[in-house]
Amino acid sequence: LMASATVDKLSASSVSVSATPQMQCLQRPALAKPAYARVAPKLRAAPIAAVPRSTSVSTWTHGTEVADAVHAVRLASRLCQVVQKQLGASEKTDKNDDSPVTVADYAAQAVVAWALSRSPAACQGGRLSMVAEEDSVALKAPEGRAMLLRITDLINAVLVEEEGAVTLSPDDVIALIELGDSQGGANGRHWVLDPIDGTRGFVGMRQYSVCLGMLQDGEVLLGVLGCPNLPQGQVGDEDGHTGSADRLSGSDGIGALFLAHRGQGAYAVPLHGPKDLSDMQRVTVHDMTDMAGARFMESFESRHSDHSFTAAVAKEMGVTANPLRMDSQVKYGLLSRGEASIFMRFPPPSYKEKIWDHCAGFVIVEEAGGKVTDAGGNRLDFSKGRYLALDRGIIAAPPKVHAELMRAVEKVGATRKVQAAAGGGGGGGGGG
Repeated sequence: LMASATVDKLSASSVSVSATPQMQCLQRPALAKPAYARVAPKLRAAPIAAVPRSTSVSTWTHGTEVADAVHAVRLASRLCQVVQKQLGASEKTDKNDDSPVTVADYAAQAVVAWALSRSPAACQGGRLSMVAEEDSVALKAPEGRAMLLRITDLINAVLVEEEGAVTLSPDDVIALIELGDSQGGANGRHWVLDPIDGTRGFVGMRQYSVCLGMLQDGEVLLGVLGCPNLPQGQVGDEDGHTGSADRLSGSDGIGALFLAHRGQGAYAVPLHGPKDLSDMQRVTVHDMTDMAGARFMESFESRHSDHSFTAAVAKEMGVTANPLRMDSQVKYGLLSRGEASIFMRFPPPSYKEKIWDHCAGFVIVEEAGGKVTDAGGNRLDFSKGRYLALDRGIIAAPPKVHAELMRAVEKVGATRKVQAAAGGGGGGGGGG
């Protein structure tokens, strides 16, 4: 398999990767303690002046973990950007649930596990506990060997400039991926990772995100979203379309990262900005009472959410704009910085939501002042293991909009139940 020119160039450099077969948490040099600015969201068309912030991330209870998470997500995002530009047919396959998986999904998971396992602050009890999407079963099969070797090359190329180390072997990569097999739960610390949320978008040259959250005793304490194809400023409907990555890639102002720490707010920075996050900006949701001006978001593909139901809810609310359809948790990021006011997701009733599809975005929206609940108004509970127990679907919005959204969901859902009982169809997301 041929690597891209970028990967070839990196591979030619001396590799300095720190890997441990047992994946123990290793000491790493102390990070600088930056002073951050607290500012309003930056829009591409009209940046807003900064507002001084009296605290820095070094004073946060889990400030070191935030810095570790940002570093891990940036490394994984860099890898994904290289792969998306030259993804070949032999570098992707379908899982048992018919969802795609690529070399980048596996490689990004291993990179994040590698970065976190080096940090004592990221681990408790000397071992990293991570709830992640991918497993290594297919890669350990004989027919998966070529893909495993490709993944190993990609990882070593991206880690070449990291301080300290040795080249990773295929066995090291398998061990890193398998660190994601934690079941999570209500006790202890668990990192929650979706290495590529929106793999269909990734393959379709659309939006995707690298999503990392941290659970402590069942509560989401921090989250980081890396969004390589997302404009740092205003987003148009076309920015979620198939092929949009070809247009956006390499342009100024493309690539956003969102982060949040429980009790300290939500922030946005350029994806590959300064290591000290000195350009960090505070973001907040945009609440409103006039729903005609609201912008609502939903999944790009209808297999992920009932578009007819969300359209009916939007109409009931008085929303007049067309939906902004995008893959992945980038929608949580856009909601947190006020570019949209509604996110709805109503998958088929048989679908079980995984915690990695919402963990990072959940805390970012909450810390930006928004609400994320199921359709019954229940706050999402990440303490039950790898899956969420939900009433129908997920809705997210600023508080005033959320209240109106709840009303509309119940009304449209009740109408559909009556229609279904009368034999008139209309089943779907709000019907049970």
